[in-house]
Amino acid sequence: MQLRPATAWTLVLSLLLLSLYSTEAHNITRILAKFPDFSTFNHYLTVTHLAPEINNRQTITVCAVDNAAMDDLLSKHLSIYAIKNVLSFHVLLDYFGAKKLHQITNGTALAATMFQATGTASGSSGFVNITDFKGGKVGFGAEDNGGKIDAVFVKSLEEVPYNISVIHISKILPTPEAEAPTPGPSQLNLTSAMSAHGCRVFAETLLASDAEKTFNDNLDGGLTVFCPGDDAFKNFLPKYKNLTAEGKQSLMEFHGIPVYQSLAMLKSNNGLTNTLATDGASKFDFTVQNDGEEVTLKTKLVTAKITGTLMDEQPVAIYTIDKVLLPKELFKAALTPAPAPAPEKEADSPKPSKKKHSSPPEPDSPAESPDEDPADQTADSNNAVRFNGARFVAVILSVLCLASLQM
Repeated sequence: MQLRPATAWTLVLSLLLLSLYSTEAHNITRILAKFPDFSTFNHYLTVTHLAPEINNRQTITVCAVDNAAMDDLLSKHLSIYAIKNVLSFHVLLDYFGAKKLHQITNGTALAATMFQATGTASGSSGFVNITDFKGGKVGFGAEDNGGKIDAVFVKSLEEVPYNISVIHISKILPTPEAEAPTPGPSQLNLTSAMSAHGCRVFAETLLASDAEKTFNDNLDGGLTVFCPGDDAFKNFLPKYKNLTAEGKQSLMEFHGIPVYQSLAMLKSNNGLTNTLATDGASKFDFTVQNDGEEVTLKTKLVTAKITGTLMDEQPVAIYTIDKVLLPKELFKAALTPAPAPAPEKEADSPKPSKKKHSSPPEPDSPAESPDEDPADQTADSNNAVRFNGARFVAVILSVLCLASLQM
């Protein structure tokens, strides 16, 4: 039976839409979790925040080493920042599956690494030399190591051509520049950095709050701060002053998340995220969403836009935003409209009442005043509908196609 042209196009369109929305990005920690011998390497990809950076790359090769090789690295007692540099040297910015490794043009290739991409590496110190020897042996060595081959290819762990290749190499690639001591962020003065870049009011408010300690305690492990500009926070101060001491601390902590997130990571990791204020039942979360290059942070009451990058130096990022983030946990009253007063009965009110029964007055306390119109409060549900829209269209088209085939 021959398909009609319209039916064939319907089938092709539906299959394309289904494949588009079923594709998932790779996840390096999930891949390595299948191999217990690489648990230490996998752990440090997470601790150093390299894992999300790897997941954001579309063409990449991870040269993983087993637990014994990682023990050799850890015995050097490097700082967590130096360990990140060393591991980033084992992430190649190109695809090298087992087949490609044994078919290298002229027997040798020079691959750039994520360490090179950071801008920290000088000269050729961020490149890895890959050499295909006779007898099926493939060697790896630092380009600035005098041509010495330090490790060899052992086996392929997982390949998704030409997206990601995870291979096992025999040992850590030594690179003195990556292992060099790097200053930690603990000496960073957050409030001074904010004050110098248009967030003085927020910084001074943070200094007077117990939240400052929470921010500083997260500097070494990773911290992302969303700092409202001076005009936005100055206009919010009357509402802020009406909060309890605990509420003020939560409001400030709501503007930070306890992990490092570059702008590229925020664009690719859309969805709900916890904050420094998150504590069990008190969710204090918001939704990260991007539309092209624009990134927004959405609560039930307000949508704030990232307007600039104040600082982005792993493991700390500070972004400026155009509005104060309002958590629903502190502003619940704004989500529930006040009930309309019941009409008075004539029998109960023989004389004209002096009381007014018009709509409630404009709220002036923070727990009663949303910053946006009600349309913003339904944004999440609208986004969910849009997210599944294409898949729904694809399913409908598939059904129509099948029906036409049976005619």
